[in-house]
Amino acid sequence: MKKIMMLAATLCSLAGFAQVKMPAPSPTQKITQEFGIGSIELTYSRPSIKGRSLLKDNSDLAPLGKLWRTGANAATRIVFTDKVMMGGKLLDTGAYVLYTIPGKEYWEIVINKGLTNWGTDGYKESEDVNRFKVKAEKAGSETETLTMQFANVKAESCELQITWGATSVKIPMSVNVKDRIRSQVEKALSAETVNAGAYQSAATFYYEWDKDLNKALVNITKATQANPKAFWLFLLQAKIQKDLGDKMSAKTSAEKCIELATAAKNDDYVKQAGDLIKKL
Repeated sequence: MKKIMMLAATLCSLAGFAQVKMPAPSPTQKITQEFGIGSIELTYSRPSIKGRSLLKDNSDLAPLGKLWRTGANAATRIVFTDKVMMGGKLLDTGAYVLYTIPGKEYWEIVINKGLTNWGTDGYKESEDVNRFKVKAEKAGSETETLTMQFANVKAESCELQITWGATSVKIPMSVNVKDRIRSQVEKALSAETVNAGAYQSAATFYYEWDKDLNKALVNITKATQANPKAFWLFLLQAKIQKDLGDKMSAKTSAEKCIELATAAKNDDYVKQAGDLIKKL
């Protein structure tokens, strides 16, 4: 009986110990960035330096010239929902592993298919889908914990920045969405029935993307005719007319925007139209 009670006490003690939860030494981070007409998702673990040597020959962390998981624990994973250009090569949609080979002046970026790899274990060069180099730069300040983020995000380009210690690298990415948007616009305009929304989309595309102000004006005029109470359309029309150098028409459109936006109690558009008039 005594032995049974001791065994039960031991099991309870072990069970209690198993329930203890501690912070992960290298916590996982998942970040998602909308990009182009898709998105990029990055999952990686974030080790800290903690006084160890970093980015040196035979250093404790990320030694130079050796394949690195670009983080800790499982290999860093990157997922694209749209085709993305990296290092001069177009990558298809899907999930990949992001490896790097750090160097003093350049880092080699390796995009690989080894999704089941634990770190670099299981890595096969035959599963590489892309390899290219990016310049290693001196960071503005020391970064204790490995940090990766998307920066300089624009309509068709962005950078994945990796910063650790005193080093920073930027991996450029790009997408081609302009041609696809043009195809969508042309298809919408060729439909049997075209509504104000389609004309607005066309005007926005020709104004902001294609820089064809004349086509933009034709479509925004049709949009305001189809929806004559849409104050936001008149503001876009005023902007296009202003850039075409037609200040008189731009003022008329802006004043119409103010009239309609005031009736709709939209102070933001009233202000924007007023600011535009001041710049004429």
